[in-house]
Amino acid sequence: MAEDIQAKLEKYRTAPFDARFPNQNQTRNCWSNYLDYHRCQKALDAKGVDTAPCDWYKRVYKSLCPISWIQKWDDQREEGTFPGKI
Repeated sequence: MAEDIQAKLEKYRTAPFDARFPNQNQTRNCWSNYLDYHRCQKALDAKGVDTAPCDWYKRVYKSLCPISWIQKWDDQREEGTFPGKI
């Protein structure tokens, strides 16, 4: 499985089509992938497992989300004021 993820990451260009978000506005897709990345990190860290599979979510949200949003959300997580449930 890890080999499949690594192969996909090597071929990665931009966020692929996601049927959950069929419209042009990708704001919700950005938000979901940001949350999924941090949830994945938290879950795999708790198990003591390699977090490499989480990199997919990170690459997707970094290609979809404006940098200012990511910086704001990271700051909010550090301050403990992040509105999302991770």
